[in-house]
Amino acid sequence: MNDKEVVLSGIRATGNLHLGNYYGALSKFVKMQNDYDCLYFIADLHALTTTPDPNILHENVKNILAEYLAAGINPDNATIFVQSDVPEISEMYLLLNMHVGIGELMRTTSFKDKARKQLGIKSGSEDEDIEKQIIGTDSNKRVNAGLLTYPTLMAVDILIQKAHKVPVGKDQEQHLELTRRFARRFNSFYGVDLFPEPQNFNFGTQSVKVPGLDGSGKMGKSEGNCIYLIDDEKVLRKKVMRAVTDEGPTEPNQPISAPVQNLLTLMELTSAPEIVQQYRDAYADCSIRYGDMKKQLAEDILKVTTPIRERYHDIRNDDAYIARVVRQGAERARERASKTLAEVREIMGIRKFY
Repeated sequence: MNDKEVVLSGIRATGNLHLGNYYGALSKFVKMQNDYDCLYFIADLHALTTTPDPNILHENVKNILAEYLAAGINPDNATIFVQSDVPEISEMYLLLNMHVGIGELMRTTSFKDKARKQLGIKSGSEDEDIEKQIIGTDSNKRVNAGLLTYPTLMAVDILIQKAHKVPVGKDQEQHLELTRRFARRFNSFYGVDLFPEPQNFNFGTQSVKVPGLDGSGKMGKSEGNCIYLIDDEKVLRKKVMRAVTDEGPTEPNQPISAPVQNLLTLMELTSAPEIVQQYRDAYADCSIRYGDMKKQLAEDILKVTTPIRERYHDIRNDDAYIARVVRQGAERARERASKTLAEVREIMGIRKFY
């Protein structure tokens, strides 16, 4: 019997993975796959909240699968699966929604932020105004119910596998707390001890915030400031050389500006410590040359991404291998999910007469 703690994580199928995904999660997934019972999935159902083009959605799923494998996740050590390949998730999503309040969903920060964005509401608007506009909006400009119940689906992803640990960033911490609340509520309402309360897994270290190239903060797909793991050499060098800096230090030992600190942070992730120190010293004594710094940074990032990119293209073109991996992953994920769903149905009184 497997007595390892269950760890689960998923990535929405909204585009290729970038350096932030790699250092924030993917590289750690690779390290932990031998020590925990790990399940890593591609969240294509979650991606439907933005009503993507069906063909693009399918390609995104395939791309992320290939990137998982290229980064070093071993399908023999960890369960890799596509969310929609486990239909038990969709059924339990319906059942758990019967124990979730509309009010608590509408109060989640991510829902309000995404609703504002979809409706074109300014971020300073009062919550009451948002709710009125959501209810009163016409059919051409709407917030879909899937976005509202996103936390329920995320909770089901976790609870149906009875996961103990879930690595999430700050933007998902509220959803994880809701998952714990839903687990407690279900257990208490039916007088059972079915679901463990999952905890955030920070890998025993401080969470990594990978900055973007635009000088504004976190690397992200929607911000357009990414270095993707599969960027070819020419594209990657061009992106880094265009990274935002400043006009250069004007006096010794002045504080490092945010855009330059972002580049140094990227260097701390990818370059040797002595190289990072070299450019810190150069900033301090006003001798820094940003062109040289960027060339060095691009070179060091390529050392990380080139092996992944090369493996990615080999895997991406091997349809038979990808199909074998997802079939194996779906079987493993469904085995556990079907047991949990059967327990939930029995507990809730959804029982067959035949």
